[in-house]
Amino acid sequence: LVEMDGFESGGQVILIAATNRPDVLDPALLRPGRFDRQIAVDRPDLKGREEILRVHAKTKPLSDEVELLNYARRTPGFTGADLANVLNEAALLAAREEKKVISNLQIDEAIDRVMAGPQRKSRIMSDDERRVTAYHEGGHALVAHALPHTDPVHKITIMPRGRALGYTMVLPDDDKYSTTRNQLLDQLAYSLGGRAAEELIFHDPSTGASNDIEKATALARAMVTQYGMTEAIGAIKLGADSSAPFMGRDYGHQRDYSENVAAVVDAEIRKLIEKAHHEAYEILEANRSILDEMVLQLLEKETLNKEEIAEIFAKVTAWPKRPAWTGSAMRIPSTKPPVDIPERVVAEDAPKKPRRVKKSTSSE
Repeated sequence: LVEMDGFESGGQVILIAATNRPDVLDPALLRPGRFDRQIAVDRPDLKGREEILRVHAKTKPLSDEVELLNYARRTPGFTGADLANVLNEAALLAAREEKKVISNLQIDEAIDRVMAGPQRKSRIMSDDERRVTAYHEGGHALVAHALPHTDPVHKITIMPRGRALGYTMVLPDDDKYSTTRNQLLDQLAYSLGGRAAEELIFHDPSTGASNDIEKATALARAMVTQYGMTEAIGAIKLGADSSAPFMGRDYGHQRDYSENVAAVVDAEIRKLIEKAHHEAYEILEANRSILDEMVLQLLEKETLNKEEIAEIFAKVTAWPKRPAWTGSAMRIPSTKPPVDIPERVVAEDAPKKPRRVKKSTSSE
């Protein structure tokens, strides 16, 4: 601290530091005159991911058919290290197959490996387990496709990867920086779509939905205690930060509310989960024939891409939108729509007129 803000001026010295935990720094470090500027370096956006992929692709022989922008869209939330790992993994796969260039097949497999782990070819499932997995993943995909506020379904597979027997990839086409209540409710519904499909078809759910239930419960709890998206609790933040232990901090969720409020929180979480579960069940029941067709395709091909999924789901009954919600019966939803987004005028596309220079006629 003395060197940073001492008696002698060090005008030619610039001090730069980096940390992953700015919340535990000594406030004396951050006061004016020491670290004057704090620059947050977040995960790269769509444009950043594309440029990072281009940097790492310079030293690798890519096929002409590879479009890096498409893979930047498929990797939201990836860091630079993740993207480098994807291309390195794709290069290794191409080398093992004795290919001269890296094609889309290798990059697709590399993304799956980074996201879900390598294929477990040693795990041989019975026909009954494959069918249950196909209905489970098909349930996720169909509910996600039918709901109005979900992202596109990019891929479905029933090939075991990591700890999963199969998985459904639902990804946005563009980066998102905030999420609405309807989008969160749709996430809850399609998270439970696999469990609902098992209940609808086999009347005997399996343990395959345990991770889905865990994620749905965490999301519902966040909606109640952090995002203020229930009428019973309202726009109130409940509970202390549950970050990992560091610098003597306690681990786990710290409750700072009464037993009565805790009971209301638990009831609201259960209500959100039950409503989403029932919504997913109704969607699958209304589109049963399409679900069966999806399962037959999965059992035959094991993996379906975005185009194949869209073809199967072409006749899915779109689910109606939910009624307007303001968080209270006292706040009546406005019937006046928002203003239209003005069209952007791209000045660069307009041809620039040559600038005329007026010549002087004076003797000077």
